[in-house]
Amino acid sequence: MTPPLPEAARGPAGRPLAAAAGATAAPRLHARVRGRGAPAEAARGRRGRAPLRPPSATGTCEARSVRPKQGWREARGRGGGAHGGLGGRRGPAPRRGVGVPRGRLRSGLRGVPGAAGGSAGAGSARGGLWPRLRSKSETGSVGKGKRAAPPRRGERGAPLRPGVPQTRAAGATTERPRRSCGCRRAEVPSDVIAAVTALGGPGVLAVRGCRQTAAGLEVQLRRCEAFRRLLGHPPGPGPAPLPGPEAAVVLHCPALRCPGSVRPRHLRPVLLADHLAQLLRAQGVSTFLVPAVTDKRSREVLQQLRVEWPSSSTPGPETVSALKQALSRCPYATHCERGSGVASQPEDIICKVHLKSFVEQQGLEGYDPNLGVLLVTEEKLRSLAELQQAVLQGTQAGCQESCCSVVHVVSCEEEFQQQQMDLLWRILDPGAHMDLQKHLVCGPVKVTKPVSPISADQYFQLRKRQMYDASVMKYGELAQDEAWTEVIDILTVAAIRFEMLSTAHRSQITLDLEDSSISTKGTKSGAFVMYNCARLATLFDTYQRAVERGTYPPLPPASELNFSCLREEGEWLLLFSYLLPFPEVLQQAAQLPPPSKGLRITANTEAVCKFLIQLSMDFSSYYNRVHILGEPFPHLFDQMFARLRLLGAVRDMFHSALATLHLPPLSQI
Repeated sequence: MTPPLPEAARGPAGRPLAAAAGATAAPRLHARVRGRGAPAEAARGRRGRAPLRPPSATGTCEARSVRPKQGWREARGRGGGAHGGLGGRRGPAPRRGVGVPRGRLRSGLRGVPGAAGGSAGAGSARGGLWPRLRSKSETGSVGKGKRAAPPRRGERGAPLRPGVPQTRAAGATTERPRRSCGCRRAEVPSDVIAAVTALGGPGVLAVRGCRQTAAGLEVQLRRCEAFRRLLGHPPGPGPAPLPGPEAAVVLHCPALRCPGSVRPRHLRPVLLADHLAQLLRAQGVSTFLVPAVTDKRSREVLQQLRVEWPSSSTPGPETVSALKQALSRCPYATHCERGSGVASQPEDIICKVHLKSFVEQQGLEGYDPNLGVLLVTEEKLRSLAELQQAVLQGTQAGCQESCCSVVHVVSCEEEFQQQQMDLLWRILDPGAHMDLQKHLVCGPVKVTKPVSPISADQYFQLRKRQMYDASVMKYGELAQDEAWTEVIDILTVAAIRFEMLSTAHRSQITLDLEDSSISTKGTKSGAFVMYNCARLATLFDTYQRAVERGTYPPLPPASELNFSCLREEGEWLLLFSYLLPFPEVLQQAAQLPPPSKGLRITANTEAVCKFLIQLSMDFSSYYNRVHILGEPFPHLFDQMFARLRLLGAVRDMFHSALATLHLPPLSQI
């Protein structure tokens, strides 16, 4: 077991004396790993007093004494900025009857102030991408029990004098205790402590030490070294691609085969496939998009939305002839004879295929039970030939034939028709790649109060007009300049992409076409993300002009920067919750896990948009609170240089994430 480390002396408001005196020593950041079940008495004070809250990363341990006859009180820690003078928020309310806060019981590795409930660790909402470190007895009774029923009058734990007014301590909440479960003191296995202490490698924060507490394991991190490790060196190669069977992926979007104009419900799977293709290419996966767009109006709509889609891919006639020969030998195909009752059938029907018999004989799962007979036409065979040609290209790009998988990105309205084509392809080409077919189904797109069915081009023009009006309202006559034309176009594309992609692909999207539905001020829109990206560009442009005038010196190399000047809570939040997990966000968004049962798969296609929205909100809060370019005094340059280095990394992260959406960063708004 690691010997316990001495507790730092604290000054007013829970700050360490060294930090309060202006020392540059690295502050200690606390993290906890829940161990074996801790009893309620372990966190409860003596003589029935209020339980003491364990030390947290954002507040000191404070509680007030309350007599038992006045009822139980559990005091909350104040956000006094312990360990390095960082201000924080109040932690979550403690669990009923247990003196350990709920946020500390559920967290895995918490070492950062400022996330959900006052810390940003492994279990936080913003940076919860690290694997949680749990002990073997995690399923113990502490923190897992149900809420106890309020005791009746006269029972243990009930107020003895309910008529007497109950005085409340500052920041305290009224809680009644539950009986002790008789468990022993929390104890983390020694192998877990050794594993945490020995953590190392790229992207792993430097661990200063560990010690046992009543709530579990407390991990101390070296904050200054964490900044130096992530910001002090040029970015190296990204993480290795996740292991998977695919060396090439064919993304098939049947919405582009629909006759007529492209509608918003067709637009969603197209934008999703385009975003997914960029994510896969960033991970080193060869990606092919099918079908080719030959319609001129559809190509113009895709160009307006900055969608890069192939426009020419004609399968050879020999491929279609080979499919016809396979169809003539197919035992599930029968010749289609025309009679008086089938005069309305298309003239290019070749035969009909009994799909249901094939599904039952092969024992396939996940297909619609209503699949029956499919009428095979020349157009369907050309579609299969185009898919076969893309798979052949993917096979040549990969190492073996089984490396190429096919993902059908379809809307829920087109899923039935795509299952028919899926089965027809399996019947005519029973190759190894048939087992790698996956269906990524998008939810419906509902348009509120449409005067008439709206096309994708009309939808784009409507959003563009709304964005122009919102920009004129905010920026006045500046937004009417010709230079704003491209800016308005980019903001419109950003608004549409975030509107379509920030929701999980299997959920429904509701498009509000009212004029008040789009704004440049909303924190959930793509325009807000682009606005914050432009703020960073303006900041560095202002600094560069000041350097040319001689106001500021040039930014020194990273090895000469003093990262101990980064003491703000927002600075640590940007590093830990965004810069550190960003490569893993891109990695997880590009994952295409095999279906557990059936055909459908689920992907985290909304992860990048949500990441950018949350990043913009936290960066905007920090940027509005902290003055980056201060007075040109030499004693202030160290802090300014460290902050510029941090925000330079944030700017590069914005650009990399927007590139997966085909959105160019704006230099100014």
